[in-house]
Amino acid sequence: MTTHAHWDLPHTLGALRRSKFSEEKLAERTVKDELRENLMAKLASGESLFPGVLGYEDTVVPQVVNAILSKHNFILLGLRGQAKTRLIRLLTTLLDEAAPYLAGTEIRDNPYRPISRQARILIEEMGEETPIAWLTREQRYVEKLATPDVTIADMIGDVDPIKAARRGQDIADEMTIHYGLLPRANRGIFAINELPDLAGKIQVGLFNIMQEGDVQIKGYPVRLPLDVMMVFTANPEDYTARGKIITPLKDRIGSEIRTHYPAEIEQAMEITAQESWLKRTSPVEVKVPGYISEVVETIAFLARDDKKIDKRSGVSQRLPISVMENVVSNAERRALRAKETEAVPRVVDIIAALPSITGKIELEYEGELKGGESVARELVRGAVAKVFSNHFDGVNFNQVVQWFDIGGSVQLDESVSSEDMVKQLLGIQGLLEKTRGLGITHNAGDAARASAAEFILEGLCAHRRISRSEQRVFTAEERKRPSGEQEQVRPSRDRSRRDYQ
Repeated sequence: MTTHAHWDLPHTLGALRRSKFSEEKLAERTVKDELRENLMAKLASGESLFPGVLGYEDTVVPQVVNAILSKHNFILLGLRGQAKTRLIRLLTTLLDEAAPYLAGTEIRDNPYRPISRQARILIEEMGEETPIAWLTREQRYVEKLATPDVTIADMIGDVDPIKAARRGQDIADEMTIHYGLLPRANRGIFAINELPDLAGKIQVGLFNIMQEGDVQIKGYPVRLPLDVMMVFTANPEDYTARGKIITPLKDRIGSEIRTHYPAEIEQAMEITAQESWLKRTSPVEVKVPGYISEVVETIAFLARDDKKIDKRSGVSQRLPISVMENVVSNAERRALRAKETEAVPRVVDIIAALPSITGKIELEYEGELKGGESVARELVRGAVAKVFSNHFDGVNFNQVVQWFDIGGSVQLDESVSSEDMVKQLLGIQGLLEKTRGLGITHNAGDAARASAAEFILEGLCAHRRISRSEQRVFTAEERKRPSGEQEQVRPSRDRSRRDYQ
Protein backbone atom coordinates (compact mmCIF):
# COMPACT_ATOMS: atom_id res chain seq x y z
CA MET A 1 0.00 0.00 0.00
CA THR A 2 1.54 3.20 -1.17
CA THR A 3 0.83 6.69 0.09
CA HIS A 4 -0.13 9.04 -2.71
CA ALA A 5 0.02 12.81 -2.44
CA HIS A 6 -3.07 14.43 -3.95
CA TRP A 7 -1.05 16.35 -6.56
CA ASP A 8 0.71 13.17 -7.72
CA LEU A 9 -2.52 11.53 -8.81
CA PRO A 10 -3.55 11.69 -12.49
CA HIS A 11 -6.83 13.44 -13.24
CA THR A 12 -7.58 12.39 -16.81
CA LEU A 13 -7.99 8.96 -18.33
CA GLY A 14 -4.94 9.46 -20.57
CA ALA A 15 -2.73 10.46 -17.65
CA LEU A 16 -4.03 7.50 -15.66
CA ARG A 17 -3.05 5.08 -18.42
CA ARG A 18 0.47 6.50 -18.44
CA SER A 19 0.83 6.29 -14.65
CA LYS A 20 1.57 3.42 -12.30
CA PHE A 21 -2.21 2.87 -12.20
CA SER A 22 -2.05 1.34 -15.65
CA GLU A 23 -4.85 -0.57 -17.32
CA GLU A 24 -2.82 -3.75 -17.01
CA LYS A 25 -2.80 -3.42 -13.19
CA LEU A 26 -6.34 -2.18 -12.52
CA ALA A 27 -8.63 -3.48 -15.28
CA GLU A 28 -9.20 -6.91 -13.76
CA ARG A 29 -8.28 -6.15 -10.13
CA THR A 30 -11.44 -6.38 -8.03
CA VAL A 31 -12.04 -5.07 -4.52
CA LYS A 32 -11.65 -8.61 -3.21
CA ASP A 33 -8.30 -8.91 -5.03
CA GLU A 34 -7.22 -5.61 -3.50
CA LEU A 35 -8.22 -6.67 0.03
CA ARG A 36 -6.45 -10.00 -0.42
CA GLU A 37 -3.21 -8.42 -1.69
CA ASN A 38 -3.05 -5.81 1.05
CA LEU A 39 -3.91 -8.38 3.72
CA MET A 40 -1.08 -10.64 2.54
CA ALA A 41 1.31 -7.69 2.73
CA LYS A 42 0.21 -6.97 6.32
CA LEU A 43 0.56 -10.60 7.31
CA ALA A 44 4.06 -10.73 5.84
CA SER A 45 5.13 -7.58 7.70
CA GLY A 46 3.59 -8.67 11.02
CA GLU A 47 1.49 -5.51 11.18
CA SER A 48 -1.59 -5.47 13.43
CA LEU A 49 -4.65 -6.32 11.35
CA PHE A 50 -7.55 -4.94 13.39
CA PRO A 51 -6.21 -2.55 16.04
CA GLY A 52 -8.57 -1.94 18.94
CA VAL A 53 -10.48 -5.22 18.54
CA LEU A 54 -9.46 -7.23 21.60
CA GLY A 55 -10.07 -10.86 22.48
CA TYR A 56 -10.48 -12.15 18.93
CA GLU A 57 -6.80 -12.71 18.10
CA ASP A 58 -7.05 -16.52 18.24
CA THR A 59 -10.71 -17.00 17.34
CA VAL A 60 -12.52 -14.53 15.09
CA VAL A 61 -9.61 -12.75 13.39
CA PRO A 62 -8.07 -15.91 11.83
CA GLN A 63 -11.49 -16.78 10.36
CA VAL A 64 -11.93 -13.27 8.94
CA VAL A 65 -8.44 -13.51 7.45
CA ASN A 66 -9.32 -16.84 5.82
CA ALA A 67 -12.54 -15.38 4.39
CA ILE A 68 -10.69 -12.42 2.83
CA LEU A 69 -7.92 -14.64 1.46
CA SER A 70 -10.66 -16.84 -0.05
CA LYS A 71 -12.35 -13.73 -1.54
CA HIS A 72 -15.59 -14.59 0.27
CA ASN A 73 -18.50 -12.41 1.18
CA PHE A 74 -18.95 -13.21 4.86
CA ILE A 75 -21.29 -12.75 7.81
CA LEU A 76 -20.47 -12.13 11.47
CA LEU A 77 -22.95 -13.92 13.74
CA GLY A 78 -23.09 -12.74 17.31
CA LEU A 79 -25.10 -11.12 20.07
CA ARG A 80 -25.13 -7.38 20.62
CA GLY A 81 -22.02 -5.65 21.89
CA GLN A 82 -19.51 -8.09 20.38
CA ALA A 83 -17.62 -5.54 18.24
CA LYS A 84 -19.10 -6.85 14.97
CA THR A 85 -19.60 -3.41 13.43
CA ARG A 86 -16.21 -2.17 14.63
CA LEU A 87 -14.53 -5.17 13.03
CA ILE A 88 -16.15 -4.73 9.63
CA ARG A 89 -15.43 -0.98 9.62
CA LEU A 90 -11.75 -1.80 10.11
CA LEU A 91 -11.79 -3.72 6.81
CA THR A 92 -11.22 -0.34 5.15
CA THR A 93 -7.63 -0.43 6.47
CA LEU A 94 -7.03 -3.23 3.95
CA LEU A 95 -8.03 -1.03 1.00
CA ASP A 96 -5.62 1.06 -1.08
CA GLU A 97 -5.28 4.62 0.17
CA ALA A 98 -6.68 5.97 -3.10
CA ALA A 99 -8.73 4.41 -5.91
CA PRO A 100 -9.52 6.05 -9.28
CA TYR A 101 -13.02 6.32 -10.72
CA LEU A 102 -14.73 8.18 -13.55
CA ALA A 103 -15.62 11.59 -12.14
CA GLY A 104 -19.32 12.34 -12.09
CA THR A 105 -20.52 8.75 -12.41
CA GLU A 106 -23.13 7.73 -9.86
CA ILE A 107 -21.74 4.26 -9.22
CA ARG A 108 -18.04 5.22 -9.25
CA ASP A 109 -17.14 3.24 -12.35
CA ASN A 110 -13.69 1.74 -12.78
CA PRO A 111 -12.06 3.83 -15.55
CA TYR A 112 -10.87 0.62 -17.23
CA ARG A 113 -14.05 -1.38 -16.75
CA PRO A 114 -17.12 0.91 -16.80
CA ILE A 115 -20.41 -0.84 -16.09
CA SER A 116 -22.93 2.01 -16.27
CA ARG A 117 -24.20 3.46 -19.52
CA GLN A 118 -23.42 6.94 -18.18
CA ALA A 119 -19.73 6.01 -17.86
CA ARG A 120 -19.51 4.44 -21.30
CA ILE A 121 -21.06 7.51 -22.92
CA LEU A 122 -18.62 9.76 -21.01
CA ILE A 123 -15.60 7.85 -22.33
CA GLU A 124 -16.98 7.84 -25.88
CA GLU A 125 -17.45 11.61 -25.79
CA MET A 126 -14.23 12.68 -24.01
CA GLY A 127 -11.76 9.89 -24.69
CA GLU A 128 -8.36 10.47 -23.10
CA GLU A 129 -9.62 13.70 -21.49
CA THR A 130 -12.28 11.89 -19.47
CA PRO A 131 -11.94 13.30 -15.93
CA ILE A 132 -10.74 11.01 -13.16
CA ALA A 133 -11.49 11.47 -9.44
CA TRP A 134 -10.18 9.56 -6.45
CA LEU A 135 -11.85 7.72 -3.59
CA THR A 136 -10.39 7.57 -0.08
CA ARG A 137 -10.69 4.43 2.01
CA GLU A 138 -13.52 5.89 4.07
CA GLN A 139 -15.50 6.80 0.94
CA ARG A 140 -15.38 3.18 -0.15
CA TYR A 141 -17.31 1.88 2.85
CA VAL A 142 -21.12 1.94 2.86
CA GLU A 143 -23.13 0.64 5.81
CA LYS A 144 -26.85 0.04 6.14
CA LEU A 145 -28.87 -1.07 9.15
CA ALA A 146 -31.47 -3.50 7.85
CA THR A 147 -35.05 -2.75 8.86
CA PRO A 148 -38.30 -4.27 7.57
CA ASP A 149 -39.23 -1.04 5.78
CA VAL A 150 -36.12 -0.96 3.54
CA THR A 151 -37.22 -1.10 -0.11
CA ILE A 152 -35.65 -2.24 -3.38
CA ALA A 153 -35.42 1.47 -4.26
CA ASP A 154 -33.34 2.12 -1.13
CA MET A 155 -31.05 -0.84 -1.64
CA ILE A 156 -30.80 -1.27 -5.44
CA GLY A 157 -32.46 1.72 -7.09
CA ASP A 158 -35.59 2.96 -8.81
CA VAL A 159 -36.73 4.50 -12.06
CA ASP A 160 -36.71 8.30 -11.81
CA PRO A 161 -39.54 9.65 -14.03
CA ILE A 162 -38.42 13.26 -13.51
CA LYS A 163 -34.95 12.41 -14.82
CA ALA A 164 -36.56 10.66 -17.81
CA ALA A 165 -38.79 13.66 -18.55
CA ARG A 166 -35.93 16.18 -18.33
CA ARG A 167 -33.73 14.19 -20.68
CA GLY A 168 -36.54 13.13 -22.98
CA GLN A 169 -35.63 9.49 -22.53
CA ASP A 170 -37.72 6.35 -22.47
CA ILE A 171 -38.55 5.39 -18.88
CA ALA A 172 -37.03 1.94 -19.48
CA ASP A 173 -33.68 3.53 -20.39
CA GLU A 174 -30.86 2.75 -17.95
CA MET A 175 -30.02 6.46 -17.80
CA THR A 176 -33.30 7.11 -15.94
CA ILE A 177 -32.33 4.99 -12.94
CA HIS A 178 -31.66 6.57 -9.58
CA TYR A 179 -29.23 4.12 -7.99
CA GLY A 180 -29.60 2.85 -4.43
CA LEU A 181 -27.02 2.17 -1.72
CA LEU A 182 -25.58 -1.07 -3.10
CA PRO A 183 -24.66 0.27 -6.58
CA ARG A 184 -23.24 3.39 -4.92
CA ALA A 185 -20.96 1.10 -2.92
CA ASN A 186 -19.41 -0.16 -6.17
CA ARG A 187 -15.60 -0.48 -5.87
CA GLY A 188 -15.88 -0.72 -2.10
CA ILE A 189 -17.25 -2.60 0.92
CA PHE A 190 -20.99 -2.82 1.50
CA ALA A 191 -22.01 -3.80 5.04
CA ILE A 192 -25.53 -4.72 6.13
CA ASN A 193 -26.21 -4.93 9.85
CA GLU A 194 -28.96 -7.29 11.09
CA LEU A 195 -29.41 -8.97 7.69
CA PRO A 196 -32.46 -11.12 8.62
CA ASP A 197 -34.50 -7.97 9.23
CA LEU A 198 -34.51 -7.28 5.48
CA ALA A 199 -37.74 -8.21 3.70
CA GLY A 200 -37.58 -11.39 1.64
CA LYS A 201 -37.79 -9.64 -1.73
CA ILE A 202 -34.83 -7.40 -0.81
CA GLN A 203 -32.83 -10.50 0.10
CA VAL A 204 -33.71 -11.94 -3.31
CA GLY A 205 -32.42 -8.72 -4.89
CA LEU A 206 -29.12 -9.08 -3.01
CA PHE A 207 -28.90 -12.70 -4.07
CA ASN A 208 -29.39 -11.74 -7.72
CA ILE A 209 -26.68 -9.11 -7.50
CA MET A 210 -24.25 -11.53 -5.85
CA GLN A 211 -25.07 -14.45 -8.12
CA GLU A 212 -25.79 -12.99 -11.56
CA GLY A 213 -24.91 -9.30 -11.30
CA ASP A 214 -28.37 -8.32 -12.45
CA VAL A 215 -31.59 -7.03 -10.94
CA GLN A 216 -35.05 -5.97 -12.06
CA ILE A 217 -36.11 -2.42 -11.27
CA LYS A 218 -39.82 -1.78 -11.81
CA GLY A 219 -39.94 -4.78 -14.13
CA TYR A 220 -37.01 -3.64 -16.30
CA PRO A 221 -33.97 -5.94 -16.22
CA VAL A 222 -30.77 -4.06 -15.43
CA ARG A 223 -27.33 -5.60 -15.72
CA LEU A 224 -25.14 -4.49 -12.80
CA PRO A 225 -21.96 -6.57 -12.47
CA LEU A 226 -20.91 -4.65 -9.37
CA ASP A 227 -17.41 -4.88 -7.92
CA VAL A 228 -18.19 -5.00 -4.23
CA MET A 229 -17.22 -6.88 -1.09
CA MET A 230 -20.37 -7.70 0.89
CA VAL A 231 -20.23 -8.17 4.66
CA PHE A 232 -23.18 -8.86 6.91
CA THR A 233 -23.95 -9.10 10.62
CA ALA A 234 -26.80 -10.93 12.33
CA ASN A 235 -28.00 -12.38 15.62
CA PRO A 236 -27.59 -16.18 15.56
CA GLU A 237 -31.20 -16.60 16.75
CA ASP A 238 -32.51 -14.97 13.57
CA TYR A 239 -30.03 -16.54 11.16
CA THR A 240 -31.55 -20.02 10.98
CA ALA A 241 -33.70 -22.12 8.66
CA ARG A 242 -36.66 -21.15 10.86
CA GLY A 243 -35.61 -17.51 10.90
CA LYS A 244 -36.03 -14.73 8.38
CA ILE A 245 -33.16 -15.47 6.03
CA ILE A 246 -33.77 -16.91 2.54
CA THR A 247 -31.81 -20.08 1.85
CA PRO A 248 -30.34 -19.06 -1.57
CA LEU A 249 -28.82 -15.92 -0.03
CA LYS A 250 -27.53 -17.89 2.97
CA ASP A 251 -25.93 -20.35 0.57
CA ARG A 252 -24.14 -17.56 -1.32
CA ILE A 253 -22.42 -16.10 1.76
CA GLY A 254 -19.00 -17.71 1.67
CA SER A 255 -18.03 -17.72 5.36
CA GLU A 256 -20.13 -17.70 8.52
CA ILE A 257 -18.06 -16.42 11.45
CA ARG A 258 -19.19 -16.54 15.08
CA THR A 259 -18.22 -13.71 17.40
CA HIS A 260 -18.28 -13.98 21.20
CA TYR A 261 -18.02 -12.08 24.44
CA PRO A 262 -14.65 -11.92 26.24
CA ALA A 263 -13.70 -15.30 27.69
CA GLU A 264 -11.65 -13.97 30.63
CA ILE A 265 -12.26 -11.18 33.13
CA GLU A 266 -8.80 -9.71 32.43
CA GLN A 267 -9.58 -9.52 28.72
CA ALA A 268 -12.92 -7.85 29.40
CA MET A 269 -11.29 -5.33 31.76
CA GLU A 270 -8.83 -4.42 29.03
CA ILE A 271 -11.69 -3.77 26.59
CA THR A 272 -13.60 -1.65 29.13
CA ALA A 273 -10.47 0.35 29.98
CA GLN A 274 -9.93 1.02 26.26
CA GLU A 275 -13.52 1.98 25.45
CA SER A 276 -14.77 3.82 28.54
CA TRP A 277 -14.35 7.57 28.95
CA LEU A 278 -12.17 7.77 32.03
CA LYS A 279 -9.49 10.30 31.08
CA ARG A 280 -11.41 13.46 31.84
CA THR A 281 -10.65 17.09 32.33
CA SER A 282 -11.54 17.61 35.98
CA PRO A 283 -10.18 19.21 39.16
CA VAL A 284 -10.52 15.72 40.68
CA GLU A 285 -8.06 12.95 39.91
CA VAL A 286 -9.94 9.65 39.70
CA LYS A 287 -8.05 6.42 40.43
CA VAL A 288 -10.03 3.25 39.77
CA PRO A 289 -8.86 0.33 41.96
CA GLY A 290 -8.42 -3.05 40.30
CA TYR A 291 -11.03 -4.72 42.52
CA ILE A 292 -13.67 -2.17 41.47
CA SER A 293 -12.90 -2.85 37.80
CA GLU A 294 -13.21 -6.58 38.52
CA VAL A 295 -16.61 -6.10 40.16
CA VAL A 296 -17.90 -4.04 37.22
CA GLU A 297 -16.75 -6.67 34.73
CA THR A 298 -18.03 -9.58 36.83
CA ILE A 299 -21.52 -8.03 36.75
CA ALA A 300 -21.61 -8.60 32.98
CA PHE A 301 -20.24 -12.14 33.28
CA LEU A 302 -22.85 -13.07 35.90
CA ALA A 303 -25.64 -11.44 33.87
CA ARG A 304 -24.77 -13.60 30.84
CA ASP A 305 -25.34 -16.73 32.96
CA ASP A 306 -28.38 -15.48 34.89
CA LYS A 307 -31.58 -17.38 34.11
CA LYS A 308 -33.62 -14.23 34.75
CA ILE A 309 -31.93 -12.48 31.80
CA ASP A 310 -32.70 -13.23 28.16
CA LYS A 311 -29.70 -15.03 26.65
CA ARG A 312 -31.01 -14.61 23.10
CA SER A 313 -30.63 -10.86 23.47
CA GLY A 314 -27.25 -11.12 25.18
CA VAL A 315 -25.55 -8.78 27.61
CA SER A 316 -23.55 -6.26 25.63
CA GLN A 317 -19.96 -5.37 26.44
CA ARG A 318 -21.33 -1.83 26.52
CA LEU A 319 -22.81 -2.66 29.94
CA PRO A 320 -19.50 -2.65 31.89
CA ILE A 321 -18.32 0.31 29.79
CA SER A 322 -21.38 2.39 30.74
CA VAL A 323 -21.28 1.20 34.34
CA MET A 324 -17.62 2.15 34.68
CA GLU A 325 -18.29 5.65 33.32
CA ASN A 326 -21.16 6.11 35.78
CA VAL A 327 -19.06 4.76 38.66
CA VAL A 328 -16.30 7.26 37.92
CA SER A 329 -18.84 10.08 37.59
CA ASN A 330 -20.38 9.29 40.98
CA ALA A 331 -16.95 9.19 42.64
CA GLU A 332 -16.07 12.46 40.91
CA ARG A 333 -19.32 14.06 42.14
CA ARG A 334 -18.66 12.95 45.73
CA ALA A 335 -15.11 14.31 45.68
CA LEU A 336 -16.24 17.66 44.26
CA ARG A 337 -18.86 18.04 46.97
CA ALA A 338 -16.35 17.12 49.68
CA LYS A 339 -13.77 19.48 48.11
CA GLU A 340 -11.27 16.63 47.64
CA THR A 341 -8.69 16.48 44.88
CA GLU A 342 -8.62 12.67 44.60
CA ALA A 343 -11.51 10.28 44.12
CA VAL A 344 -11.35 6.51 44.42
CA PRO A 345 -14.56 4.71 43.37
CA ARG A 346 -16.30 2.50 45.94
CA VAL A 347 -18.96 -0.21 45.81
CA VAL A 348 -21.54 2.46 46.66
CA ASP A 349 -20.68 4.10 43.33
CA ILE A 350 -21.48 0.84 41.54
CA ILE A 351 -24.85 0.76 43.27
CA ALA A 352 -25.39 4.35 42.13
CA ALA A 353 -24.72 3.13 38.56
CA LEU A 354 -27.74 0.78 38.53
CA PRO A 355 -29.45 2.80 35.72
CA SER A 356 -26.63 1.81 33.37
CA ILE A 357 -27.27 -1.86 34.19
CA THR A 358 -31.07 -1.98 34.01
CA GLY A 359 -31.11 -0.34 30.59
CA LYS A 360 -28.87 -2.98 29.08
CA ILE A 361 -30.48 -6.24 30.16
CA GLU A 362 -33.58 -7.87 28.68
CA LEU A 363 -35.43 -9.82 31.36
CA GLU A 364 -37.15 -13.20 31.13
CA TYR A 365 -40.55 -13.68 32.81
CA GLU A 366 -38.97 -14.49 36.19
CA GLY A 367 -36.82 -11.37 35.97
CA GLU A 368 -39.83 -9.22 35.06
CA LEU A 369 -41.58 -10.43 38.21
CA LYS A 370 -38.63 -9.37 40.38
CA GLY A 371 -38.07 -6.09 38.56
CA GLY A 372 -35.02 -4.76 36.74
CA GLU A 373 -33.56 -2.92 39.71
CA SER A 374 -33.82 -5.95 42.01
CA VAL A 375 -32.11 -8.13 39.40
CA ALA A 376 -29.37 -5.51 38.97
CA ARG A 377 -28.83 -5.29 42.76
CA GLU A 378 -28.51 -9.09 42.91
CA LEU A 379 -25.89 -8.94 40.15
CA VAL A 380 -23.88 -6.31 42.04
CA ARG A 381 -24.05 -8.34 45.25
CA GLY A 382 -23.01 -11.52 43.43
CA ALA A 383 -20.13 -9.74 41.71
CA VAL A 384 -18.87 -8.26 44.99
CA ALA A 385 -19.06 -11.70 46.64
CA LYS A 386 -17.10 -13.33 43.83
CA VAL A 387 -14.35 -10.70 43.65
CA PHE A 388 -14.11 -10.63 47.46
CA SER A 389 -13.55 -14.41 47.46
CA ASN A 390 -10.87 -14.06 44.78
CA HIS A 391 -8.90 -11.59 46.90
CA PHE A 392 -9.54 -12.96 50.37
CA ASP A 393 -9.86 -16.71 49.95
CA GLY A 394 -8.98 -18.30 53.30
CA VAL A 395 -8.46 -14.96 55.10
CA ASN A 396 -9.81 -14.87 58.68
CA PHE A 397 -12.28 -12.01 59.23
CA ASN A 398 -13.58 -13.22 62.59
CA GLN A 399 -12.23 -10.16 64.41
CA VAL A 400 -14.17 -7.79 62.14
CA VAL A 401 -17.35 -9.89 62.26
CA GLN A 402 -17.18 -10.15 66.07
CA TRP A 403 -17.06 -6.37 66.36
CA PHE A 404 -20.51 -6.27 64.77
CA ASP A 405 -21.74 -9.34 66.69
CA ILE A 406 -21.17 -7.62 70.04
CA GLY A 407 -23.35 -4.70 68.99
CA GLY A 408 -21.10 -2.55 66.79
CA SER A 409 -22.66 -0.69 63.87
CA VAL A 410 -21.46 1.87 61.38
CA GLN A 411 -23.25 4.00 58.83
CA LEU A 412 -21.24 4.85 55.75
CA ASP A 413 -22.95 7.93 54.43
CA GLU A 414 -22.05 8.43 50.80
CA SER A 415 -21.71 12.17 51.23
CA VAL A 416 -19.04 12.19 53.94
CA SER A 417 -15.43 12.96 53.03
CA SER A 418 -12.86 10.19 52.74
CA GLU A 419 -11.06 11.52 55.82
CA ASP A 420 -14.20 11.35 57.96
CA MET A 421 -15.02 7.90 56.62
CA VAL A 422 -11.58 6.57 57.54
CA LYS A 423 -12.04 7.96 61.07
CA GLN A 424 -15.28 5.99 61.36
CA LEU A 425 -13.69 2.81 60.00
CA LEU A 426 -10.71 3.02 62.39
CA GLY A 427 -13.12 2.07 65.16
CA ILE A 428 -13.79 -1.34 63.61
CA GLN A 429 -11.15 -3.65 65.03
CA GLY A 430 -8.92 -5.30 62.44
CA LEU A 431 -10.67 -3.82 59.39
CA LEU A 432 -8.12 -1.40 57.95
CA GLU A 433 -5.31 -3.92 58.45
CA LYS A 434 -7.09 -6.27 56.06
CA THR A 435 -6.97 -3.69 53.24
CA ARG A 436 -3.36 -4.78 52.67
CA GLY A 437 -4.86 -7.74 50.83
CA LEU A 438 -6.02 -5.22 48.20
CA GLY A 439 -2.59 -3.64 47.91
CA ILE A 440 -3.32 -0.72 50.24
CA THR A 441 -0.13 0.36 52.00
CA HIS A 442 0.17 2.39 55.22
CA ASN A 443 0.92 5.57 53.26
CA ALA A 444 -2.09 5.27 50.94
CA GLY A 445 -4.47 8.22 50.81
CA ASP A 446 -7.76 8.36 52.69
CA ALA A 447 -9.78 7.87 49.49
CA ALA A 448 -8.02 4.59 48.70
CA ARG A 449 -8.27 3.32 52.29
CA ALA A 450 -11.95 4.22 52.53
CA SER A 451 -12.74 2.47 49.25
CA ALA A 452 -10.86 -0.71 50.19
CA ALA A 453 -12.39 -0.91 53.67
CA GLU A 454 -15.90 -0.36 52.31
CA PHE A 455 -15.29 -3.12 49.73
CA ILE A 456 -14.38 -5.53 52.56
CA LEU A 457 -17.57 -4.65 54.46
CA GLU A 458 -19.64 -5.09 51.30
CA GLY A 459 -17.89 -8.40 50.65
CA LEU A 460 -18.71 -9.65 54.16
CA CYS A 461 -22.26 -8.46 53.64
CA ALA A 462 -22.48 -10.27 50.27
CA HIS A 463 -21.36 -13.47 52.02
CA ARG A 464 -23.98 -12.83 54.72
CA ARG A 465 -21.50 -12.54 57.57
CA ILE A 466 -22.72 -9.03 58.42
CA SER A 467 -25.79 -7.09 57.34
CA ARG A 468 -26.44 -3.75 55.65
CA SER A 469 -29.63 -1.70 55.57
CA GLU A 470 -30.86 0.48 52.72
CA GLN A 471 -29.52 3.47 54.70
CA ARG A 472 -26.04 1.89 54.45
CA VAL A 473 -25.93 0.96 58.13
CA PHE A 474 -23.67 -2.06 58.59
CA THR A 475 -24.61 -4.27 61.55
CA ALA A 476 -24.40 -7.89 62.67
CA GLU A 477 -26.18 -10.45 60.50
CA GLU A 478 -29.74 -10.99 61.78
CA ARG A 479 -29.23 -14.59 62.93
CA LYS A 480 -26.16 -13.61 64.99
CA ARG A 481 -27.74 -10.84 67.03
CA PRO A 482 -28.51 -11.57 70.65
CA SER A 483 -32.27 -11.58 71.26
CA GLY A 484 -33.72 -8.27 72.35
CA GLU A 485 -30.82 -6.23 70.99
CA GLN A 486 -32.06 -5.65 67.45
CA GLU A 487 -33.20 -2.10 68.05
CA GLN A 488 -29.90 -1.15 69.73
CA VAL A 489 -27.65 -2.35 66.91
CA ARG A 490 -29.70 -0.79 64.12
CA PRO A 491 -29.54 2.92 65.02
CA SER A 492 -31.35 5.64 63.18
CA ARG A 493 -29.48 7.94 60.81
CA ASP A 494 -29.42 10.78 63.41
CA ARG A 495 -28.20 8.59 66.24
CA SER A 496 -25.47 7.04 64.14
CA ARG A 497 -24.18 10.48 63.22
CA ARG A 498 -23.99 11.45 66.89
CA ASP A 499 -22.05 8.27 67.57
CA TYR A 500 -19.34 9.32 65.10
CA GLN A 501 -18.84 12.80 66.54
